[in-house]
Amino acid sequence: MRQTIRNASCATLLATLTAALAAAVSLAPSAADATEGGVNVLILKEHGVGSAASAQQYVDNLIAHVARQNKWPSAAGQYLTSRATANQWIGANNPHYGILSLAAFLDLRGKHKLEVIGSAEVSGGGGRQYFVVSASETSLAGCKGKTLGTDHGDDTKFIDKVVGRSDFSLSDFTVEDTRRPMKTVNAVARGEVACALIDDAQLASLPKADGGAAVKTVWSSRQLPEMAVVAFPSAPASEKASFKKTLAAVCSGDGAAACKEVGLRSLEAASESAYADVITDYQ
Repeated sequence: MRQTIRNASCATLLATLTAALAAAVSLAPSAADATEGGVNVLILKEHGVGSAASAQQYVDNLIAHVARQNKWPSAAGQYLTSRATANQWIGANNPHYGILSLAAFLDLRGKHKLEVIGSAEVSGGGGRQYFVVSASETSLAGCKGKTLGTDHGDDTKFIDKVVGRSDFSLSDFTVEDTRRPMKTVNAVARGEVACALIDDAQLASLPKADGGAAVKTVWSSRQLPEMAVVAFPSAPASEKASFKKTLAAVCSGDGAAACKEVGLRSLEAASESAYADVITDYQ
């Protein structure tokens, strides 16, 4: 599910972050190179935007920093934006770890027996909270039965069970797939759709849209957990424990400047209890 929208600078920061996270645990050019004694890591940020080309100088700093911390003999990271592609990559590369968007984590958790070991906080990253907004309607009830523009409708289960919960499901509306984050914002601001389902980053961009000042929030979700840092069953127990201990240190000391440049606020150790509520809802 797409969970990001950005003005140009924020889009670049988020894309830079995801590339840096992938490269930060990548000491070899491909996952195959890390098979013998190495560590493969999947970064799955669905519908990521922007170019990662400008990230390289900061990625290089993070590579050395994380490598020293974990003493991995070799490693490879893969950044993907498609859940289907990620499933194929997991089967072919037997990863030890992943950093996953919330919806992807919930979907892949059971199939791949994922264990939460941490969380990743990004600067200005969308997907922590969702909103139904409108320029013409004044309540969620007023939006039901009318057009709902959204670029988040590609994961009905996540929206219905985790976002809308008992308040709404996508079937309550005539859903219009706006495909791109900014298109959603513009569509509701211009009155092309009666209402829109957007995330927190899209909400922040509303004032910049033509007509955005007239758009009001008619419903808000609870705040959701951050991206999940997970271990796959292939991760040895001792390696996993060591990696979990070093997560909070990635953005301190030598890594502080690089984290700031790529838009990463922090990595920190966490357990499944931090995601217990959304796991229960999703199931």
